[in-house]
Amino acid sequence: MTFLAIDVGNTRLKWALYDQANTQSQLLAHGAEFLENIDRLSEGAWAQWHHIDRMLGCVVAGDAIKRRVQEQMDIWDFSPQWVVPSAQEAGLINGYDHPSRLGADRWVAMIGARHRMLATGNARPLVVVMVGTAVTVDAIDENGRFLGGLILPGHGIMLRALESGTAGLHVPTGDVRPFPTNTSDALTSGGTYAIAGACERMVQHLRDYTGQEPACIMTGGAGWKMAPSMSLQFELVDNLIFDGLLTIAAQRFA
Repeated sequence: MTFLAIDVGNTRLKWALYDQANTQSQLLAHGAEFLENIDRLSEGAWAQWHHIDRMLGCVVAGDAIKRRVQEQMDIWDFSPQWVVPSAQEAGLINGYDHPSRLGADRWVAMIGARHRMLATGNARPLVVVMVGTAVTVDAIDENGRFLGGLILPGHGIMLRALESGTAGLHVPTGDVRPFPTNTSDALTSGGTYAIAGACERMVQHLRDYTGQEPACIMTGGAGWKMAPSMSLQFELVDNLIFDGLLTIAAQRFA
């Protein structure tokens, strides 16, 4: 049974095709498109795949984008399914005040991260960090309960906000330095250390709350930028949302 997983973020659509809908599946193909180009998928990257059995997706870009993506899937004979956060799924309990208002990408990434950790045989508290257009830092206790999380701007939003709100500052191409001595380095370093600091604070909160040392998993298109500046021990995972979609699909399509 071929299975298509789709992650529609704020900037890009990423897709992955697997030979089955579970965590033991083999990757057959994958790709990504900027959202302005998604209307080309059915005649481009997806045109060679004549039959797909199931699809499960995660979308944060809004209903208009979701409709455009679904139009591209008319070449196949299935009903698109999209993850909507619920009170509980795939072993994760949703502690959000209004569970359905949690971002679908956060929910799916946390499910993927917890499944990945449990596969090692070690149930620990877990901090899940996604670094993209926005940054989220979410905490899960050792029993699989999502306790809550932080949302802050990604690098690009931080720098554009400073450029638009502060005279004489321009989006820099600086480096991360311990003691920046020029404006470009100061801006780049400030944004990077703000994100790193949020991660460190959440790990501390979770450590204090559970009395255990949390694990930390980071993902997202800009995760590699953060890696050299993190003082925490963490695992960098490229496609955590796809891991989560496969975990959910294994239960939904069993």
